[in-house]
Amino acid sequence: MARSKLNALVRSLTLVASVGAPCLAAAADLLPPPPPPPPPPPIEVGGGWYLRGDVGASIYTRPKYSEAYDYTGYAESNRSFGNEIGSGGFAGVGVGYQFTPFFRGDITGEYRYATGLRGSEYYRGPDYDDGLGSYGVNKSSGHFDSAVVLANAYFDLGTWYGITPFIGGGVGYAFNHISSYSTNQQFTSPTYGYDYGNPVYGCDCGAPSYNYKPVYDSNGNPVYNTNSGTKFYKDKSSGSFAWALHAGLAYNVTDAFKVELAYRYLNLGKAETGAGYVPCCTGSLQAIKVKDIEAHDVKIGLRYYLGGVVAAPLPPLMPEPIPGPLVRKY
Repeated sequence: MARSKLNALVRSLTLVASVGAPCLAAAADLLPPPPPPPPPPPIEVGGGWYLRGDVGASIYTRPKYSEAYDYTGYAESNRSFGNEIGSGGFAGVGVGYQFTPFFRGDITGEYRYATGLRGSEYYRGPDYDDGLGSYGVNKSSGHFDSAVVLANAYFDLGTWYGITPFIGGGVGYAFNHISSYSTNQQFTSPTYGYDYGNPVYGCDCGAPSYNYKPVYDSNGNPVYNTNSGTKFYKDKSSGSFAWALHAGLAYNVTDAFKVELAYRYLNLGKAETGAGYVPCCTGSLQAIKVKDIEAHDVKIGLRYYLGGVVAAPLPPLMPEPIPGPLVRKY
């Protein structure tokens, strides 16, 4: 009896093994699913483009200043000039591109606020009777302002502790403007009068004539007379080639935001007034010309880089495969 039960158990196990073996073989043939693809690398948006803004203060050197005076006998050696442009401020904006870690360039535009333009000329005129000389003083005043466009290139010399020294240069165009300009002229010469105390008789023994001679006061000092007048000049804008040299330090506040402290030498070229005129008189006078307009600037600049690294968009998800028909094996 026990032997028959044992045989029945063996036959059952054999049947189960024969049925399950094909399933195990089929399961062994199934490979594990592949790993998901890696995410795409990040991409850079904006490249090396940046925006900038600057504000600063300027000290101008003494320009060369000329005006034509038509007085006879006023030699150049007898004339001296004292001219200046007052200090001023400016503000500007620009756009640039960082080509390499060490080289960048930008185009900037700025407005230089109006400042005083002053000129003076002192001259010694011809001598008169008794060796008495004459002299004159011309004092001029007006306003100077300018708009400047520059194309600049910079070399960044390396970065230490977030600070990057740089040097550079630029070329461009200056739109210079002179306004409200006038010149006050004062000319001092001996006072003349007829010498009635010493009549001069002609050969015809007629009525005496009198010499026209300098006048002296009771102390024997010559009496001088001063005449003055004012000339006015029309406003005028004129263009001129401009160029600049840069040197400064930039501090990396963030990867995208820089602060600059810089010095700049700026040559604005030349400027001139419109034609001059005297009220109640006809005709026009020669314009005043100002050249070698140079400025030493100290400025603070801000640079903001538009570029940034962001994650690339993921590829679209693949749809789940549709399972095939079931195949039963018996």
